[in-house]
Amino acid sequence: MTETFIHPAAVVEAGAQLGAGVRIGPFCHVSADAVIGDRVELLSHVAILGATTLGEGCTVFPQATLGAAPQNNKHKGGRTTLTVGKNCTMREGVTMHVGTDTSRGVTTVGDNGLFLAYAHIAHDCIVGDNVTMANVATLGGHVEVGNNVTLGGLCAVHQMTRIGHHAFAGGGAIIDGDIIPYGMVMGNRARLRGLNVIGMRRSGLPRAEIFALRKAYKMIFDPTRSVAESIPLVEREFAGSPIVRDVLDFIQARGKRHFTVPPLRNAVAEDAADDEG
Repeated sequence: MTETFIHPAAVVEAGAQLGAGVRIGPFCHVSADAVIGDRVELLSHVAILGATTLGEGCTVFPQATLGAAPQNNKHKGGRTTLTVGKNCTMREGVTMHVGTDTSRGVTTVGDNGLFLAYAHIAHDCIVGDNVTMANVATLGGHVEVGNNVTLGGLCAVHQMTRIGHHAFAGGGAIIDGDIIPYGMVMGNRARLRGLNVIGMRRSGLPRAEIFALRKAYKMIFDPTRSVAESIPLVEREFAGSPIVRDVLDFIQARGKRHFTVPPLRNAVAEDAADDEG
């Protein structure tokens, strides 16, 4: 379908750019600065505010608000943006805010995201592709989320935090530090409970690489020494492993405001005892 449909009860301001096959249901509001890609569907009672771009194939459910001003007292009212990639689904009540004009200035969401009811993405976040945020999962400002991440229902992620690709957070996790790629966390405050082995398998990682990372994980978080002391040992033993190098680079790239979420006590041993078969 290439014909665009706008319900008579919807408001689309002059200047809004609509792609082919867009469907805008009753009581939706689309701002003059919005760019709506091909085949986007706004079901009803959806607000697309400010300088918001929705990629092709997105579906937005009732009461979602995309592109509202940031909840940040440092914002001075300047033009900032929200960009959402292709084929994303925003369920009921989802909120995503534009960036802050005194900071990055743009909030970015990748392709193929699934954002369940009342999930929230705050100002200046960077969210990768294939991310799932379950009901009421919340990102504070300036959070970075890698590709293929899953955040369970009622998760809360502290501002300035990084979530590595393929990480998994269980429902209700309160995340106040960086999660390594492939890490699996639970709890308040969230602590590592091992690696997201299921996600690693689904992503097609070779079995040998999964074993290498599990062994490196034990070494990195060996309780008899600090992470800083463990990293050189891991670098030497796993010099040929790209997946281990990826995790080490993530840890070493942390800024002054970041710390890496450690394992729950005894969780390293528990992960190592899991059945790989």
